[in-house]
Amino acid sequence: MARLIGRGVEEIEGIEAVIRTVPTVSPVCEATEEAIPADGDPYVTLDELKNCAGLAIGSPTHFGNMAASLKYFLDTTSGLWLEGALSGKPAMPFTSTSSLHGGQETTLTSMMLPLFHHGMLLCGLPYENKELLETRSGGTPYGPSRHTGIKGEVAISPEEKQLCLSAGRRLATLAVKLA
Repeated sequence: MARLIGRGVEEIEGIEAVIRTVPTVSPVCEATEEAIPADGDPYVTLDELKNCAGLAIGSPTHFGNMAASLKYFLDTTSGLWLEGALSGKPAMPFTSTSSLHGGQETTLTSMMLPLFHHGMLLCGLPYENKELLETRSGGTPYGPSRHTGIKGEVAISPEEKQLCLSAGRRLATLAVKLA
């Protein structure tokens, strides 16, 4: 989903998509990770977050909430909050879930709360995206979502793909207008 949103972002002139991830956390002790992950996207830094023009923030759905690793990272952004570093920038959450009724919308709203506290301008997906009316899996006006199946066996649907691309274009368009 992040890569599709990034493709939508890059359709807008003057904006570059930068995809990052956050380190995992451990429920039993402090988890330590190498500075650069062995595979996947690099870890986000607070400076990158501070300097972004807009933010698409994603998480798998964990019992109707964002993943602990994302919450842990967001809890480290108090310094940016004190500076007002993210205030006035557009943001949009996205999520995926293994079950159709696994809490896609509550996960999206859980990610919105810290963004509101940072003063970010949340943008959703308006119903001019006809895919919101046609999808039988993921997709919400709160932000893109998708259904993966219990073992990740469900391919992303055409509607879910289009909503991700639309989300990226919308976010980038707003970032350019607000810059």
